[in-house]
Amino acid sequence: NTANLLNDLNLNTVCQEAACPNIGECWSQKHATFLIMGDICTRGCAFCNIATGRPEKLDPFEPLRVAKSIEKLSLNHVVLTSVDRDDLKDGGAEHIAKTVELIQKYAPSTSIEVLTPDFLHADGGSIEKIINSKPNVFNHNIETVPSKYLIVRPGARYFSSVRLLQYAKELDKSIFTKSGLMVGMGETHDELFQVMDDLRSANVDFLTIG
Repeated sequence: NTANLLNDLNLNTVCQEAACPNIGECWSQKHATFLIMGDICTRGCAFCNIATGRPEKLDPFEPLRVAKSIEKLSLNHVVLTSVDRDDLKDGGAEHIAKTVELIQKYAPSTSIEVLTPDFLHADGGSIEKIINSKPNVFNHNIETVPSKYLIVRPGARYFSSVRLLQYAKELDKSIFTKSGLMVGMGETHDELFQVMDDLRSANVDFLTIG
């Protein structure tokens, strides 16, 4: 079955790692979210259960294993997300882009969504690498309002994330961009509306709120 195949290929999915209650529904619709570039993050966001520390070296064969598993499972839609990799010069952008390109090669009918880190400490060119690989959807979660960043998302910068989404659209006007926002952390209604306005100004196509 799906779980056994992923385990045999040594692949991580957010569906399993986060014990998502919707795993049955998504997998039945042939949707899956893959967590690539390891399971140790260089950041320590308050809302995330992924371990923080020094990640291992990138596995150069992971993009191919992901692509072949998607081909074998005949997935309709796949989301590629990752830990933050501030230890890498490009933040892991080339690894993400390579995974996208191999999925396109082995599973051309599968739509691909990338849910990226912010690449705050990466050298220039990271976003270009990903956009040039032509995913169907570019996603980067804003997560919370600016006043809560030091608590919820330390190490990240609100306006850098807004600019990242805007820049992705500037690089490819046809790409579908989206973001995600958590509520219930003490933010005000005015702050939420301001985030929505900021994302609208950045030409973000879709926002999920949870």
